[in-house]
Amino acid sequence: MASDRTNDNYESALSGASTDVASFEYHKKGFVGRLHDLLHTNPALVPLIVLVAAIIIFGIALGSKFFSPFALTLILQQVQIVGVLAAAQSLIILTAGIDLSVGAMAVISSVIMGQFTFRYGLPAPMAVAAGLAIGTAIGALNGWLVSRVKLPPFIVTLGMWQIVLAANYLFSRNETIRAQDIEANAPFLHFMGYKFQIGGATFTLGVLVMILLVLLLAYVLRNTAWGRHVYAVGDDPEAAQLAGVDVHKTLMSVYMLVGFICALAGWVMIGRFGSVSPSASTGMMGNIQSITAVVIGGISLFGGRGSILGAFFGALIVGVFELGLRMAGADPQWTFLLIGALIIAAVSVDQWIRKVSA
Repeated sequence: MASDRTNDNYESALSGASTDVASFEYHKKGFVGRLHDLLHTNPALVPLIVLVAAIIIFGIALGSKFFSPFALTLILQQVQIVGVLAAAQSLIILTAGIDLSVGAMAVISSVIMGQFTFRYGLPAPMAVAAGLAIGTAIGALNGWLVSRVKLPPFIVTLGMWQIVLAANYLFSRNETIRAQDIEANAPFLHFMGYKFQIGGATFTLGVLVMILLVLLLAYVLRNTAWGRHVYAVGDDPEAAQLAGVDVHKTLMSVYMLVGFICALAGWVMIGRFGSVSPSASTGMMGNIQSITAVVIGGISLFGGRGSILGAFFGALIVGVFELGLRMAGADPQWTFLLIGALIIAAVSVDQWIRKVSA
């Protein structure tokens, strides 16, 4: 009798539950919520929109001369060095660091390539290989100081920038190797400056290398275990270590790759400028311009979020603004003003996305 009463109560409870099934209310996101999700999952979208808008605005204002193959390819020619350095800087910032020595590494690598060829008589291909190797070694030293000694990346790369800059002038004896001498005796050093045409537009191998490098790094970061480790280390290194990620090896590989890419930028620089000079303007300006491209490109300075394609778009934005304002006859200071406003806006958007997602 008691069991029958228990069964009746159980059945009535089930029947009550069946008529009052727990339901989760679905809150349809508004425009701001959908926009936030879109920007969070596609960090390169904002710089792409800004780039397209800038091209359209300057195209309307300047007419067909801005849309000419010469003008559009000139933008790529101008940003090829900064674009390669921005790719290197992106890797460091994705790990929640910053590298103030990328420009100096590019310059000293170019000097090594030139001096090894003309002072020590090394064949140009071997001199280029030596420059790439030394750039990689400098990056490895940065990585070891950050990963093993646990020094802040800002301090390490600030000190390395000063050391490399001084070594650059001491080693080169402040000598400039002229473009005519390179072309006559070691044309391989100018390899990145060789030009080819596509549909009436003129490109250099340096531009092609920049584009291929960005696409390759974008694929690797998105589709390989190493790329996921880079994002994980930048987001939370302690959690990444607990999840089985070797943080030391990841940071070392990143900094070594960055050193190699900076040396590659030095080779591109020889092709772009023609000569090899220890006082090339890519020093501190290269650091600032690469960081500018990365920030405008939507890569978070806190690490762990962003797309290297965004950094590429950021470099192109700077190139579009510089060329557009120059063709319009505007004061060059307007370029700095607008780029500064874009930097603040980009960081503000990043903070907004983080605040909403939190």
